[in-house]
Amino acid sequence: MKRLPVFFAALLAAAPVTAAVPFETATVEYEVAPRERVLDGRVEVVNQGTVSAQTSGRIAELPFDVNDFVDAGAVIARFTDVEQRAALDRAEADLAEARARLANAETEFERAEKMIANNTISQSRFDQAKAERDSARARLNAAVAGVETAREQLEYTVVRAPYAGIVSERHVELGELVSPGQPLISGLSLQSLRVNVDVPQSLFHEVRTIAKAAAYANGQRIEAESLTFFPVADDAANTFRVRVNLPDGAVTLYPGMFIKVGFIVGETQRLLVPSAAVVRRSELSAVYVVDGDDVALRQVRLGRSYGEAVEVLAGLVEGETVATDPVRAGIWLKDQAN
Repeated sequence: MKRLPVFFAALLAAAPVTAAVPFETATVEYEVAPRERVLDGRVEVVNQGTVSAQTSGRIAELPFDVNDFVDAGAVIARFTDVEQRAALDRAEADLAEARARLANAETEFERAEKMIANNTISQSRFDQAKAERDSARARLNAAVAGVETAREQLEYTVVRAPYAGIVSERHVELGELVSPGQPLISGLSLQSLRVNVDVPQSLFHEVRTIAKAAAYANGQRIEAESLTFFPVADDAANTFRVRVNLPDGAVTLYPGMFIKVGFIVGETQRLLVPSAAVVRRSELSAVYVVDGDDVALRQVRLGRSYGEAVEVLAGLVEGETVATDPVRAGIWLKDQAN
């Protein structure tokens, strides 16, 4: 028998189609599987924060309310921009004037260069022309910076969401006058979540050494991407905080939920069958047991899932054979009865 990966696979001996039955089977065996210690944890978001104003103005638009979903980059607030547009117009006018002054200063300097070469002007007059040109260049650079600042201030009148998420709080209302640094909207993203778990001191070494875990919620097992360990114990509870980082897009989880987290602390022997072999009807679970050319549907009690396999707590014994395609097995059994 070729074993599949121990950690999350169906650890069974797959048998080919035999002459007795026209479908594939698998022999149930005890195999090495992870030994978990399940603890309680609390879900929290990774990305949450408050967007603040970066310019002054009056709130002209607030398209989203509390609990609304917002796409990344969507406009979440818009200010009146009369002052910012006027400032940009002034800055652009100053820039045009600075360019004209520089052009004139450079023309005068070029003339002075020719005249100083012919000794038709004094050195002081030449130095003055050069200083005026350098001053015009500096004024142009300042004017360019002024336009960039004015444009930036105008852009700040439109506030966009830094990431997709849910609006958790609105700090301002329509028509309200705001100033730079004033909070506008708070939000959080449900895309990236993590779970905080307080691990007893007696388990911390094994949990940190193996560093593998999974979250259990709403009948699903969600493998952790990584674990973050905080190496300072809580004196009162004798626990260590462990952060379980979940993959992006973990569905059915919400901030504040209390869920179960299984930490791998070793290995054990478990009786496993392929998940595909299980027939689930309402709250009942069963498998087709094959004994030669006899096939019977037998109820089983299942434990945790391990990738493509599931643990059998009762209803099967080691060495029995089950159909890995219950649909074909059911059709064949029905045909045999007719």
